Amino acid sequence: MHAEYLVEVEHLKQYFPVRTGFAKTTPLKAVDDVSFAIKPGETLGLVGESGCGKTTVGRSLLQLYEPTGGRVKFDGEVIFDGGDLDENGSPKVDKDGKPVRSKPHTVNMLPYRKQMQMVFQDPYSSLNPRMTVEDIIGEPLDVHKLYSNKAERREKILEMNKKAAQAFYRWLNGPEGAQGLDYLRRRGLSRKTLTRFGLGFAPDSWDALIRELTAQGYDKRDLLECGLVVKGQNGRGYDRFRNRVMFPIIDVRGNVIGFGGRVMDDSTPKYLNSPDTPVYNKSRNLFALNIAKTSKEGRVILTEGYMDTIALHQAGFDSAVASLGTSLTEEHAQLLSRYFKEAVISYDGDGAGIAAAQRAIPLLEKAGLKVRVLRMQGAKDPDELIKKNGPEAFRRLLDQSENQVDYRLAQIERKFDLTDDVQKIAFLQEAAQLLSTLPSPVEREIYGGHAAQTAGVSPETMALEVKKAFQQRLRKEKKKQERRDLAPAVNQQPQTRELRYENIRSALAEEGVIRLLLLDPGLAWEMGGLTGKEFSSPLLGRVFDLLMDRAGQHLNLSLPALAGDLTAPEMDHMARVAQKPESVANSRRSLSDYIAVIRGEGLKRSGQSEEALLLAAQKKNLEKKAYMEEKP
Repeated sequence: MHAEYLVEVEHLKQYFPVRTGFAKTTPLKAVDDVSFAIKPGETLGLVGESGCGKTTVGRSLLQLYEPTGGRVKFDGEVIFDGGDLDENGSPKVDKDGKPVRSKPHTVNMLPYRKQMQMVFQDPYSSLNPRMTVEDIIGEPLDVHKLYSNKAERREKILEMNKKAAQAFYRWLNGPEGAQGLDYLRRRGLSRKTLTRFGLGFAPDSWDALIRELTAQGYDKRDLLECGLVVKGQNGRGYDRFRNRVMFPIIDVRGNVIGFGGRVMDDSTPKYLNSPDTPVYNKSRNLFALNIAKTSKEGRVILTEGYMDTIALHQAGFDSAVASLGTSLTEEHAQLLSRYFKEAVISYDGDGAGIAAAQRAIPLLEKAGLKVRVLRMQGAKDPDELIKKNGPEAFRRLLDQSENQVDYRLAQIERKFDLTDDVQKIAFLQEAAQLLSTLPSPVEREIYGGHAAQTAGVSPETMALEVKKAFQQRLRKEKKKQERRDLAPAVNQQPQTRELRYENIRSALAEEGVIRLLLLDPGLAWEMGGLTGKEFSSPLLGRVFDLLMDRAGQHLNLSLPALAGDLTAPEMDHMARVAQKPESVANSRRSLSDYIAVIRGEGLKRSGQSEEALLLAAQKKNLEKKAYMEEKP
């Protein structure tokens, strides 16, 4: 028999003693007299500005901080009772601000923490790539052995997704899917294409998939975790996808990791995607990349949707991919750079498509891809163009696609009336700002000439404007670097005295290794035998070893996953470390440089001979030379 309320909080107080003078403290009221109750299935929102105490409430409920006062119940059981309140209902404190208690009631929290978990707010979850809420919630399942391991959990979800995809495919080709099949045929898709992409149909039923998979032995709770089922306000589950044409999302390994569904009526949303799960994250996966990665096209074609991508594949352009209900991300760009050297952006020609292309260009360039942009002519999207004019028309546009600089100049030109002198000057100034970002003087000169021709001014005049913008940019960058260089070493130190670095140079390199590992877990296999023992900072060395251990077990690499192994001050410092800027471009080169610094500083600490240090320096130079020779 469960209690009416899952969680009951009465007059929760969390005070911290703050030193205000010699041998004098004053209580800081982080949480002061908070009360609420939550029934099973309910959601309570605590709203407030940053620093108002929301996180402290959560930590106090879990007794990560022992509450100063109040009472907390979980499922009818008292897990904390502070007692000792004064006549105003406030906790009694001594002269040092510490609580006065006669008989506080506490319990062993370990059994309760299997059922009570905290999803950290930023900065702990703001790493790149982001750890999803499902990932964070899933961690306790592994820690508390509710699954034998994370791999088992992933395999179970992948298995359910595969079974769901098979059911959707069967329904599309049965009486339930007549409407969906008719829609796909009207869109011009052949039977071969339907089979190649595994397209399916979700019947117009609240529980068709639930009945299908529970009959095969799967639990409704498992269906909830993989995003196939949604829980209603009454606590009952129902199918997420209903009366929709279904597009299975398949990763590069061939696993069904999620679904997209297009509705057959006027209900919204028109397209519905799977939520993030332990196997699926829309910011890290691309539709049809499992097929496109083997293309001999030599360039990836980026589209805005499932149908555009499928239409291109059917027309013979098998390198087309699409993002999944979100704008292109840095993670998408890095993923594409593993398989392609060039990207052609083929988005819709409307305002939204142009804006999306503008956002995508710098991300793709940062990942090392050559970027071109296809200007849609005579149609709103690739699917319509191919239907109207055929594949060869699209091929010609593809071959004529503009380099990204000319494209961006053209978009700037659209903003101004060049017959007006004032607007012409504004165009040239904005164009100069764009061109000043180009690293090559040859590029700046050539594209500056293009802008000059557009505006009807001399190339020399435009060159002077670009030079002025370039020099301004250099001065700004120089000032930023000077501020960084002049920053006192103390600013690089952990705020907690016990965690202070003994060797700043080595510690900063150690921080860099950890950031790269968090950003690109694949680098775990390129550490060259590096261990935490080689780190100058005991904390950073321990975090590195913990992350490498998780990598060896094929577990998620994230800071929240280490919460049980780090103290609160250690976690706070590592969150700040993770938030420092770190580029994933040329990550392997950066990793090699960081490791060289760590080992060089290690040799100095060990008092090894100048000869050993010289050999280490020579090795670094040889590695750098080899890297430069490999660059195209």
